[in-house]
Amino acid sequence: MPKFSLERIVDAKREFVFEIFSDFENYSKLFPQHFPSIRVRSVRNNVSVVEEYLNLGDKEFLIMVKHVSDAPISHDVFVIGGDAKGSIFKEKFLELEHGTKIMVEVDLRIKGKSKISSLFVKNTYEQDYGKILDDFVKIAEN
Repeated sequence: MPKFSLERIVDAKREFVFEIFSDFENYSKLFPQHFPSIRVRSVRNNVSVVEEYLNLGDKEFLIMVKHVSDAPISHDVFVIGGDAKGSIFKEKFLELEHGTKIMVEVDLRIKGKSKISSLFVKNTYEQDYGKILDDFVKIAEN
Protein backbone atom coordinates (compact mmCIF):
# COMPACT_ATOMS: atom_id res chain seq x y z
CA MET A 1 0.00 0.00 0.00
CA PRO A 2 1.08 3.61 -0.37
CA LYS A 3 3.97 4.78 1.79
CA PHE A 4 5.36 8.26 1.49
CA SER A 5 7.06 11.07 3.38
CA LEU A 6 6.36 14.80 3.27
CA GLU A 7 8.15 17.81 4.73
CA ARG A 8 7.14 21.42 5.23
CA ILE A 9 8.83 24.45 6.77
CA VAL A 10 6.47 26.58 8.86
CA ASP A 11 7.12 30.17 9.84
CA ALA A 12 5.99 29.65 13.45
CA LYS A 13 7.36 28.36 16.76
CA ARG A 14 7.43 24.60 17.26
CA GLU A 15 5.12 24.64 20.29
CA PHE A 16 2.43 26.51 18.34
CA VAL A 17 2.78 24.29 15.25
CA PHE A 18 2.54 21.19 17.44
CA GLU A 19 -0.56 22.61 19.11
CA ILE A 20 -2.35 23.01 15.74
CA PHE A 21 -1.38 19.53 14.51
CA SER A 22 -2.35 17.78 17.74
CA ASP A 23 -5.62 19.68 18.32
CA PHE A 24 -7.71 16.89 16.79
CA GLU A 25 -10.75 17.95 18.84
CA ASN A 26 -11.00 21.03 16.60
CA TYR A 27 -10.10 19.45 13.24
CA SER A 28 -13.71 19.63 12.05
CA LYS A 29 -13.84 23.37 12.87
CA LEU A 30 -10.42 24.21 11.44
CA PHE A 31 -10.47 21.79 8.47
CA PRO A 32 -14.08 20.87 7.67
CA GLN A 33 -13.16 20.06 4.07
CA HIS A 34 -10.82 17.30 5.30
CA PHE A 35 -12.42 16.28 8.63
CA PRO A 36 -16.21 16.78 8.38
CA SER A 37 -16.82 14.97 11.66
CA ILE A 38 -14.76 14.21 14.76
CA ARG A 39 -15.98 12.45 17.89
CA VAL A 40 -13.61 11.98 20.81
CA ARG A 41 -14.20 8.59 22.44
CA SER A 42 -11.50 8.55 25.13
CA VAL A 43 -8.67 10.72 26.47
CA ARG A 44 -6.06 9.44 28.87
CA ASN A 45 -2.91 11.51 29.41
CA ASN A 46 -1.20 11.84 26.00
CA VAL A 47 -3.31 9.13 24.28
CA SER A 48 -6.74 9.70 22.75
CA VAL A 49 -9.11 7.51 20.78
CA VAL A 50 -11.15 9.41 18.20
CA GLU A 51 -13.74 8.55 15.55
CA GLU A 52 -13.01 10.58 12.42
CA TYR A 53 -14.37 11.09 8.95
CA LEU A 54 -11.36 11.82 6.76
CA ASN A 55 -11.68 13.18 3.23
CA LEU A 56 -8.57 12.32 1.28
CA GLY A 57 -9.03 13.64 -2.23
CA ASP A 58 -12.36 12.35 -3.48
CA LYS A 59 -12.42 9.43 -1.00
CA GLU A 60 -14.13 9.53 2.40
CA PHE A 61 -12.91 7.25 5.16
CA LEU A 62 -14.62 6.47 8.45
CA ILE A 63 -11.83 5.58 10.84
CA MET A 64 -11.17 5.02 14.53
CA VAL A 65 -7.76 6.39 15.43
CA LYS A 66 -5.42 6.53 18.38
CA HIS A 67 -3.56 9.86 18.74
CA VAL A 68 -0.32 9.68 20.71
CA SER A 69 1.39 12.98 21.50
CA ASP A 70 4.83 13.78 22.83
CA ALA A 71 4.67 17.57 23.05
CA PRO A 72 6.17 19.39 21.21
CA ILE A 73 8.25 16.72 19.46
CA SER A 74 5.85 14.25 17.83
CA HIS A 75 2.23 13.42 17.14
CA ASP A 76 1.48 9.93 15.87
CA VAL A 77 -1.84 8.69 14.57
CA PHE A 78 -2.58 4.96 14.43
CA VAL A 79 -5.73 3.84 12.60
CA ILE A 80 -7.16 1.11 14.81
CA GLY A 81 -10.43 0.55 12.98
CA GLY A 82 -12.44 1.34 9.89
CA ASP A 83 -11.68 1.85 6.22
CA ALA A 84 -7.92 2.37 6.64
CA LYS A 85 -7.21 0.10 9.62
CA GLY A 86 -3.48 -0.39 10.13
CA SER A 87 -2.50 2.98 8.62
CA ILE A 88 0.05 5.09 10.47
CA PHE A 89 0.74 8.83 10.28
CA LYS A 90 3.91 9.93 12.11
CA GLU A 91 4.49 13.66 12.52
CA LYS A 92 7.79 15.02 13.86
CA PHE A 93 8.42 18.69 14.69
CA LEU A 94 11.96 20.02 14.50
CA GLU A 95 12.71 23.48 15.86
CA LEU A 96 14.64 25.67 13.45
CA GLU A 97 16.25 29.05 14.01
CA HIS A 98 13.34 30.78 12.25
CA GLY A 99 10.44 28.35 12.33
CA THR A 100 9.62 24.66 12.45
CA LYS A 101 10.29 21.76 10.12
CA ILE A 102 7.47 19.22 9.95
CA MET A 103 8.31 15.73 8.78
CA VAL A 104 5.42 13.35 8.12
CA GLU A 105 5.68 9.65 7.33
CA VAL A 106 2.50 8.03 6.04
CA ASP A 107 1.84 4.32 5.68
CA LEU A 108 -1.66 3.97 4.21
CA ARG A 109 -3.47 0.65 4.45
CA ILE A 110 -6.54 1.11 2.27
CA LYS A 111 -9.23 -1.56 2.30
CA GLY A 112 -12.25 -2.35 0.16
CA LYS A 113 -13.23 -0.36 -2.93
CA SER A 114 -10.45 2.18 -2.43
CA LYS A 115 -7.71 -0.47 -2.60
CA ILE A 116 -5.90 -0.26 -5.91
CA SER A 117 -2.17 -0.78 -5.93
CA SER A 118 -0.32 1.30 -8.44
CA LEU A 119 2.18 4.11 -8.52
CA PHE A 120 -0.53 6.47 -9.79
CA VAL A 121 -2.72 5.87 -6.74
CA LYS A 122 0.26 6.33 -4.38
CA ASN A 123 1.07 9.66 -6.02
CA THR A 124 -2.59 10.71 -5.82
CA TYR A 125 -2.79 9.91 -2.08
CA GLU A 126 0.52 11.66 -1.53
CA GLN A 127 -0.71 14.79 -3.34
CA ASP A 128 -4.06 14.70 -1.52
CA TYR A 129 -2.39 14.34 1.87
CA GLY A 130 0.01 17.11 0.88
CA LYS A 131 -3.01 19.41 0.47
CA ILE A 132 -4.17 18.56 3.99
CA LEU A 133 -0.68 19.24 5.29
CA ASP A 134 -0.59 22.59 3.44
CA ASP A 135 -3.88 23.61 5.09
CA PHE A 136 -2.43 22.81 8.53
CA VAL A 137 0.62 24.94 7.68
CA LYS A 138 -1.60 27.88 6.61
CA ILE A 139 -3.43 27.82 9.95
CA ALA A 140 -0.15 27.57 11.89
CA GLU A 141 1.32 30.56 10.04
CA ASN A 142 -1.71 32.83 10.55
